[in-house]
Amino acid sequence: MSDWTENLPEAAREFLNDRRLDEVECIIADMPGIARGKAVPASKFGKQEYFHLPDSIFYQTITGEWGDAAGDEGFIERDMILRPDMSTATAAPWTGDWTLQVIHDAYDRKGKPIPYAPRNVLSRVVDLYRKQGWEPVVAPEMEFFLVARNLDPAKNIEPMMGRSGRPAAARQAYSMTAVDEFGPVIDDIYDFAEAQGFEIDGITQEGGAGQLEINLRHGDPVKLADEVFFFKRLIREAALRHNCFATFMAKPIADEPGSAMHIHHSVLDIDTGQNIFSGPAGGETDAFFHFIGGLQTHLPSAIAVLAPYVNSYRRYVRDHAAPINLAWGRDNRTTGIRVPLSGPAARRVENRLAGMDCNPYLGIAASLACGYLGLMEEKRAGPSFKGDAYEGDEDIPRDIGAALDIFDEATKLHDILGPEFARVYSIVKRSEYEEFLQVISPWEREHLLLNV
Repeated sequence: MSDWTENLPEAAREFLNDRRLDEVECIIADMPGIARGKAVPASKFGKQEYFHLPDSIFYQTITGEWGDAAGDEGFIERDMILRPDMSTATAAPWTGDWTLQVIHDAYDRKGKPIPYAPRNVLSRVVDLYRKQGWEPVVAPEMEFFLVARNLDPAKNIEPMMGRSGRPAAARQAYSMTAVDEFGPVIDDIYDFAEAQGFEIDGITQEGGAGQLEINLRHGDPVKLADEVFFFKRLIREAALRHNCFATFMAKPIADEPGSAMHIHHSVLDIDTGQNIFSGPAGGETDAFFHFIGGLQTHLPSAIAVLAPYVNSYRRYVRDHAAPINLAWGRDNRTTGIRVPLSGPAARRVENRLAGMDCNPYLGIAASLACGYLGLMEEKRAGPSFKGDAYEGDEDIPRDIGAALDIFDEATKLHDILGPEFARVYSIVKRSEYEEFLQVISPWEREHLLLNV
């Protein structure tokens, strides 16, 4: 092995196991969270310190068009310098040869981080915590659907065919029989995850037809966002092996629950290693209530990041396993902010608003930013909610346009995430929304064509 391969993470070295490495995929997450980059021969990767991609990859909408976010110099597609973070090197076990993936960070020509690169946005927020002597810890939960192959956008999405030969059934939350229906896909997910060195905390059947949830162990926010970024690709590849699609749309099937990326947060004191949400006697601290207060105060401004598409807002439906307000409660899954059952050392706050369609770097960054503002402003949480929060008033914008209006006014949130990121993000998302508004839907043709 060459020198650089000897210093790979353990899982990557075990994957290669003295085999000849053929290729390295040099990747970075764009604004939607799609992997962009280039594949290079392993021999070339070992000799290069960086590679270039144009900054325009961050101005692209989900459809491949561009938002007019290039700034004063215009759309000149300036090259960025992308440097590998070798701690992220991991297998691409679905490929036909021996391939590694390596996440890169984006810098300008002066060596400064590109402020609207999603991984840099999250790193910026984590650094703000650390400057206060805090270490943020997160644990994401990933919900997704396994669906039948769908090659016609005009056709409704349907559940995949299970091992029994019957379509996946709905309303089977936590059913092991339902999980067994997807056994071959899940086996490949486990095998791919093991090859990549990822630890899955558990897989469960959710309430939707063909809907599964994967829980990841808690840890460093950037590392966990990397894992979600990798996992989305991993799960899609596992599904394709079995003639189905994995989708992370927030609401792929009408009348079924949507898919969330619930984010659990805790914060440790760097010097002592103690959870700042718990006091010496194990009680809830002011910091615990301030963090929740920050979520309640600032999450409305962050919804455009946590719910980034028109489809995202179809998930926020009363009594459909998704929150409709910013109430918080202890062990209450109807609230937008939940405090799970735990001991003092593991006391944490769960944000249930983020959709699985959000960019994991940006979703985690925005959620942490709201909690950080609460800690710094010493915002006190309102009283905990008792009972069914679906009976309360809605606190969440009903569409991406309204959410972006609130986001654009949120200068405090911009200061945490980065003003240049906020500018670019808003432009790109408004461009997407304008593209959507040019599309005439089947509902409009059905009900308006002859009736108005």
